[in-house]
Amino acid sequence: MTTQHASATPDLPLDMIIFGGTGDLSFRKLLPALYMAHLHCNLPPDTRILTIGRKPWSREEYISEFMETKAKPFIEKKAFDAAAWDKFLALFEYVRMDVDSVEDYQCLKEVSREGVRRVFYLATSPDLFTNICENLSAAGLVDENSRVVLEKPLGHDLASAQEINTAVGKHFSEAQIYRIDHYLGKETVQNLMVLRFGNAIFGPLWQAPYIKRVQITVAEEVGVGSRAGFYDKTGALRDMVQNHLLQLLCIVAMEPPVSLDPDAVRDEKLKVLRSLRPMTPEDIARDTVRGQYTAGAVNGEPVKGYLEEDNVPAGSRAETFVALRAHINNWRWANVPFYLRTGKRLQKKVSEIVIEFSELPFSIIPSGGRNYGNRLVIQLQPEESIQLQMLAKEPGSGMHMLPVNLNLDLQQAFTERRAEAYERLLIDVIRGRLTHFMRRDELEAAWAWAEPILEGWSKSGDKPRGYTAGTFGPAASTALMARENAVWAEESQ
Repeated sequence: MTTQHASATPDLPLDMIIFGGTGDLSFRKLLPALYMAHLHCNLPPDTRILTIGRKPWSREEYISEFMETKAKPFIEKKAFDAAAWDKFLALFEYVRMDVDSVEDYQCLKEVSREGVRRVFYLATSPDLFTNICENLSAAGLVDENSRVVLEKPLGHDLASAQEINTAVGKHFSEAQIYRIDHYLGKETVQNLMVLRFGNAIFGPLWQAPYIKRVQITVAEEVGVGSRAGFYDKTGALRDMVQNHLLQLLCIVAMEPPVSLDPDAVRDEKLKVLRSLRPMTPEDIARDTVRGQYTAGAVNGEPVKGYLEEDNVPAGSRAETFVALRAHINNWRWANVPFYLRTGKRLQKKVSEIVIEFSELPFSIIPSGGRNYGNRLVIQLQPEESIQLQMLAKEPGSGMHMLPVNLNLDLQQAFTERRAEAYERLLIDVIRGRLTHFMRRDELEAAWAWAEPILEGWSKSGDKPRGYTAGTFGPAASTALMARENAVWAEESQ
């Protein structure tokens, strides 16, 4: 698929139009990210931010009730500057709209300027995407300079994702569509490309049989909170695996692209997704674990089980935890298992990629009965770091080995400020850089692989396995690794 790319410079005045401008995503992520971009002069000089909501607020009420009360607390204290904040607030207009009302889009057109680049950020439920795009187009708000940002989850299954993509594609070209996955905006994820393709020492080893297995974990301490209504219809596989974890897998497993051109990078990611071995019903029963948290304690504080959370239906079978083993059917990754794991109410918040290299076929140096292998640990949160675990002689007599870490401390190595993921991706949208956004065929290939797992779980009739909040998931997750005489990273520390 060839994409004609938009200009890489913010050459026009900007109208950033946020649908869902009074929602959680806006005050937690988008508006603080835009403030940081403003603070560091990464917004075009003539920028306006139009936030769309249904509340009957005036502009002044929106500023006081939402910006000051809700968004401002999510800005880091050390980054807050009162004068910059006042200038940032001056960029805002609040537009009261019912997104299903055709007439309201004419009101939006009257507020929006002509001759500008309009970026429409759809921070709404995906079932509203189609109507919003149709109404924007009908009102004459979409032109060749427009861009649209689509938040996940994009669809509930392959058919609904294709339906949304087709509907949005009637009004925006593929080069104008930015399907956002904030994990692709993380500094360490982007650094993984440089680590892999910019360092000669890793190139020859980044394949079977030198790599034994790969672990990708995205663990959260939080429960579903106020998102229970959404989450219960979604579950962990749709919410996290189909997008975040598969995107991380793609970056680990992709072949070197011919360049950093957006389509060159995304072509290689697509090949990985299409090479994922489809799961049969037997594979699903053997190689996937789904769980649901029960009451327990996180950080010493008691927490409710999923079924006791507000707005969760009695007897819900929504999974809050997934662990699975995947395989990539190509030459580079033959017989290398990829273990993916994500869940809520786990023992600690951590997102990391662990590359486990194969052990030496024979060692003359005693290891105290343990067969150590080298590991590359790429941590995305809570701190961003890269560690290469190697072996060194234990101090004292003898030649006993112990693992030690070579740390790439990005915080110390680079003194420049590190932008948060949403800030970085919003700047990419403004500047027309598509590399870190999913293309339509990528998204649909991910759904095509994930959907049979959902169907297999549904047909089996099995309930999710219970796990106590504050642990690392069901015992079956540990057993999934133990079958290959392996353990999850935290169990080997």
